[in-house]
Amino acid sequence: MDIATGLGLVIGFAVLGFLTTAEGSPSAFVSEHALIVIFGGCSGATLIRFPLSTLLHGFPTGMRYAFMMHSSEPRELIEEITKVADTARRSGAAALERVTVKDKFLAQGIRYIADGYDREFIRETLQRDTDNFLMRLEEGGKLYRSIGDAAPAWGMIGTLLGMVQMFSHMEDPSKLGPFMAISLLATLYGALVANLICLPIADKLQLKLEEEDVCRALVIDGVMQIREAKSPAVVREMLVAYLPVKHREALAAA
Repeated sequence: MDIATGLGLVIGFAVLGFLTTAEGSPSAFVSEHALIVIFGGCSGATLIRFPLSTLLHGFPTGMRYAFMMHSSEPRELIEEITKVADTARRSGAAALERVTVKDKFLAQGIRYIADGYDREFIRETLQRDTDNFLMRLEEGGKLYRSIGDAAPAWGMIGTLLGMVQMFSHMEDPSKLGPFMAISLLATLYGALVANLICLPIADKLQLKLEEEDVCRALVIDGVMQIREAKSPAVVREMLVAYLPVKHREALAAA
């Protein structure tokens, strides 16, 4: 589980709760009209912008990977792949059937080697799986970023609508306050939806996409080297190129 995502949301809502209760009643910050403007407007704009199929799997995919996806560390992958290469070199490909690794994608590649698939099939299948996985992550990120872009705009629309209603009732001072509150709360809701939820999740998904792209490329190269029966030292040396310089030095010292 990605603790940082949940912790960030808890801190953000805690700060919001403190600020809304410190000097008065939280009910002053509740407006059903502002909620309708933000969530209704964002829903409509998102439905126009994306196909329904993208919405149906983009929302849960983005939320799941923002909170739950475990990203493998490249250094851990290199160590695992080196051990697998050593096993394959000593005992042959058949011995890989008994090998257990944490990373599911690496386990998939090892299974292909143990089953005797040719190198082109292994590379193409693993690359196709990677492309589909990264495409789902990218779609989820685009979806949340789209909502994050739309929410402040709809907040401004809600503000403008509230001001129009306020100015159209200038003869009744009792209505000016509620309409002004709607105007300000629409902007507030839009900013919160964008900057506390949607845009941070979109950025988190983009970072995970980049991390997974590197890790999966590393795994594919490692699996192909094992398929070619290269020595563990050669496999390790080739994969170290995926690491930043400081991490290469730490791995060499380990």
